[in-house]
Amino acid sequence: MNLKDRINEDMKAALRAKDAARLSAIRLLLAAIKQKEVDERIVADDAAVTAIVERLIKQRRDSIEQFAKAGRSDLVQKEKAELDLLTGYLPQQLSDSELAAMVDAAIAESGAAGPQAMGKVMALMKPRVAGRADMGKVSALVKRKLVA
Repeated sequence: MNLKDRINEDMKAALRAKDAARLSAIRLLLAAIKQKEVDERIVADDAAVTAIVERLIKQRRDSIEQFAKAGRSDLVQKEKAELDLLTGYLPQQLSDSELAAMVDAAIAESGAAGPQAMGKVMALMKPRVAGRADMGKVSALVKRKLVA
């Protein structure tokens, strides 16, 4: 079963369970997928759906930060619930040690030296860790290793 079908099945299960919060979050995800399909005239595969999920996760994290600054704990809780649901659709996340090993390999492969070569390393890392690691975390790790 592909990821899009799994999301549709989860929506049906949320409908049957009358879980309004979960249903709302899943519908937002399906709407984003449908929007991409319509805009680009494609049928979203697992890679496209994963990219959409990552984008929505990033939006939720930004929203949580903004709502926390504004003291809106009710909205923070809602966004955290959506974030938890969305992270369930991502592949298994890489451990810190696996990520560090991949960064070391990418640095060696690109021959990068110094912080100005960060773009080369990130270009290699992005397709390798897509959906399996937070790109902000990857970027910080690459920067730290190139400066050291």
